Amino acid sequence: MSEQKIVLTTAGSQEEARKIAHALLERRLAACVNILPSVESVYRWKEKVETAPEWMLVIKTTEAAFGRVRTVIGELHSYELPECLLLSIEDGGADYLTWISDSVRA
Repeated sequence: MSEQKIVLTTAGSQEEARKIAHALLERRLAACVNILPSVESVYRWKEKVETAPEWMLVIKTTEAAFGRVRTVIGELHSYELPECLLLSIEDGGADYLTWISDSVRA
């Protein structure tokens, strides 16, 4: 496994997703953030099943930066309990993985 990681989170609006993405990039905590529009989330919240439109953020970062990524998401997110999942990258193009590492400053 590599030091480069993927972080997943969702946002309640496109504006919020963009705000989080730009903050991460401006602070050099991510090399790239993909914003996937109009995903439908179905989840249990406070003993009820809810359905909501959300915007998925796929954040390319490093393991060393994850703590700060999680902090920024928590500070800027409108949700009481925002999703913030760290995923391992098993393999990838060497040049692309190097670009992620070179772009992020933990």
